[in-house]
Amino acid sequence: MENNDNKSISTSGQGATPFAQTYFHGTKADLKVGDLIEVGFNSNYGQQKNVKYIFLTRTLDAAIWGAELAFGDGRERIYLVEPTGEIENDPDLTDKKFPGNPTQSYRSTKPFRVIGEVTVWQGHPAEQVKTMKEHLKKLKEQGINSLNDE
Repeated sequence: MENNDNKSISTSGQGATPFAQTYFHGTKADLKVGDLIEVGFNSNYGQQKNVKYIFLTRTLDAAIWGAELAFGDGRERIYLVEPTGEIENDPDLTDKKFPGNPTQSYRSTKPFRVIGEVTVWQGHPAEQVKTMKEHLKKLKEQGINSLNDE
């Protein structure tokens, strides 16, 4: 790789770099760098039962939705996370409901390590969040639950 001075910049090729891949996790949980987000706790969404999966996304917009739609009274937060194991497409947002993976959302049974927090971001308009929450409430009333609850 070259910079503007035409000098070569090399990388060691050993392990990940801070810019290898960014993943986000939106929530209302108060976490610190180094904390692990793990399965087995109450979900931020849906039926609020102990979760089988935890979720992350490559897009800030999807993480913002995650924070805005999470249950609880805490402050909405967006964390930078790194998976500690394999991740797979989130079936709620991929081929079972939408073509492809437009939100670049993934799930895992392995923990995510918090590596930072996005402290400056702009949420969706209040009316849009209200509409989304009403839509999710209607789905729940109709007995339509997350594919991740199955």
